[in-house]
Amino acid sequence: MQDDGRKRRKLYFKRGGIYFVSIVVLFVSIGILTTIKPAYRLSSNAITEWTRDIDSSLFLHLLGMENKLFKQANSEENILPDLTDVFFQLATSLKPNDPRSLLGNELPGFSIFDSQILIAGEGTNYTNFPFESSPPLEEVLKEREAVVEENEMEEIQEKQDKPEIAQTTGERDVVFIYNTHNRESFLPHLPGVSDSNSAQHKEVNITKVSDRLAKSLEANGIGTMVDDTDIMNSLNEKGWKFSQAYKASRDVVTEAFNTNKDIQYVFDLHRDAVPREHTTKEINGETYARIMIVVGLEHPGHEKNLKLATELHYMLEEKYPGISRGVYPKQGPRVDGVYNQDLSDNALVLEFGGVGNNLDELYRSADALADVFGEFYWDAEKVDAEP
Repeated sequence: MQDDGRKRRKLYFKRGGIYFVSIVVLFVSIGILTTIKPAYRLSSNAITEWTRDIDSSLFLHLLGMENKLFKQANSEENILPDLTDVFFQLATSLKPNDPRSLLGNELPGFSIFDSQILIAGEGTNYTNFPFESSPPLEEVLKEREAVVEENEMEEIQEKQDKPEIAQTTGERDVVFIYNTHNRESFLPHLPGVSDSNSAQHKEVNITKVSDRLAKSLEANGIGTMVDDTDIMNSLNEKGWKFSQAYKASRDVVTEAFNTNKDIQYVFDLHRDAVPREHTTKEINGETYARIMIVVGLEHPGHEKNLKLATELHYMLEEKYPGISRGVYPKQGPRVDGVYNQDLSDNALVLEFGGVGNNLDELYRSADALADVFGEFYWDAEKVDAEP
């Protein structure tokens, strides 16, 4: 009996010692975390970097353990990820099912393909990410011949059953459109040009799509301002490089805000450099240039820009299935990462089609975006007006 009593006392003392040591360690850890210099603290960004590559279904399973409603979001095929793989990813930053995570660290230049898609549109994957041409400025400024055929797409086509504009912003221009890479052109309109880096022209370029989008927005009652600054020429005059284009266009956007307090939305239109098969979609018997929405992640307010991009993507897909290539967040080396979107919560980069699309297809897409954005804008205005 005495032996049993001694054993119990030892067990109690042992457990009590473990609890005491645990409490001491806890308080010492808290003290260290709260007193060390901010530069050495465990930041939310560090935690994000550690966890961003973990399979999202793991977190869904963890939430489902606490709330059964989250289990309904998991399909039967979506099984719990192998914890061995999870710990391996955390320890090495390598993903067993993605060779890019290894090759990106070992092959020079390969890390530029280590990008993610926030929302993938039809057919969008790691093999056809948006790709911007980065030609030398002297190549951009070269004189080239361009051909534009006369066609019915030059004017806004009024539908017979389209009602009169019920709502209008009046004299207010609430949308601002500009083109950072304003000379980006299209191969079908450049005879003898086959290289995407050489698809540049001072007149027949992405600015025509900006003008078309503005006219279509106006037709939907939304006042729109289009900037016609030749950013490429500005770079040349300042002695800047092509890579400094966003720095030059930032002055344009800032000036627009300073002179027009009514601006609510800012769109920077570009064209992609990927092949035509990835940037073209047939809808109701007509071909459209597909649209990729790009959001820079290297500024604090990017979540709001992502929210707008996400809403527009799903509205486009509902009315024009396949026209959106998705939402593409960009950050890291060799990209701007901000795209002047820190100047407005409602600023987006819109990649209209690609180097292989023609103006007819681009104009159709501009009309489609204006149609969808009109619904979005007036719904938002209605919500804001309600008490």
